[in-house]
Amino acid sequence: MSKFLKAFALLAGLVVAAEPALADSLGLGRPATTKEIKAWDIDIRPDGAGLPEGSGTVERGEEVYAERCADCHGDFGEGTGRWPVLAGGHDTLTSDDPVKTIGSYWPYLSTVWDYVHRAMPFGDAQSLSDDDVYAITAYLLYMNDLVEDDFELTRKNFLEVAMPNVDGFYPDNRDETAVWKQRSPCIKNCKSEVRVTARARVIDVTPEDKTSKHRHGVSSLDQRPASDAPKKKPGIQTASAPVVDAALVKTGEKVFKKCKACHAIGPKAKHKLGPHLNGVFGRTAGAQDGFKKYSKAMKKAGADGLVWDDATLTQFLKKPKAMIKKTKMSFAGLKKDKDLAAILAYLRAASLE
Repeated sequence: MSKFLKAFALLAGLVVAAEPALADSLGLGRPATTKEIKAWDIDIRPDGAGLPEGSGTVERGEEVYAERCADCHGDFGEGTGRWPVLAGGHDTLTSDDPVKTIGSYWPYLSTVWDYVHRAMPFGDAQSLSDDDVYAITAYLLYMNDLVEDDFELTRKNFLEVAMPNVDGFYPDNRDETAVWKQRSPCIKNCKSEVRVTARARVIDVTPEDKTSKHRHGVSSLDQRPASDAPKKKPGIQTASAPVVDAALVKTGEKVFKKCKACHAIGPKAKHKLGPHLNGVFGRTAGAQDGFKKYSKAMKKAGADGLVWDDATLTQFLKKPKAMIKKTKMSFAGLKKDKDLAAILAYLRAASLE
């Protein structure tokens, strides 16, 4: 091999093992420093090896997530556009349309920490501090109902968190099975032509027309008007009309931004991922006209007599899954009493517009 070819091979990383002295003889390269190795060796293993010192609370994680993650993954981990869903999907892995999220599919918490640290946020990877990664990981656990809202994730308690699907994976043992050990697998009666006769799943994202069942992946339910939106008669004010606290309503409108990904309210409101919220006060749970995506748990709650009022809405919005365990609503809940009061005021006011 000529000196030129050897140099080229060295740069391509092909001959370092075969000729370890070549780098010195050509004057190429130098030993990596400890700092450089540390910057490259950032993987986190299931046994916790590689985890740095640090900690992060669910509360802090919610703040960082809202600022750095929600634009792509949604306020509640529901995913926006084609960005991945991060929360929910429980008990769906055996269905025809499994939802593979951190809570339903990922086997190890180390994978969550490693991926967030290594690759997120998109376009600004490795810009998060170790404490922020701990906090976001804690918040993702909370969104998937795996920890409580006062949880703090640290290096010390990291391995105590068991992921639901940890036993759903097994080593690839195909090299040990009989069919792969055969030197010449038996292949008979091969067809002369290969044709695709079926698809693994139907995505239904191709635009068709306004009357089609799915348009850009949006259910036809989304095209329905808010039929039960309260009608406001001009010039008439009933004696029983509630007193509106304008400042509280304005605050509630800001809080409602956490809900807009799934719900709409107001004169032009339509059903989205969740039902529109016009006339929600006094409505039986799971019984909104035209909305067909309620969970069985929500329908049962309504059948058992649950009606939405100040008390029941406050309880539900504070922690949805604590009130109705198997609700489809992935929102973790509002922690502050002032936010709860504000959003109830906004829901009342917006319904009257």
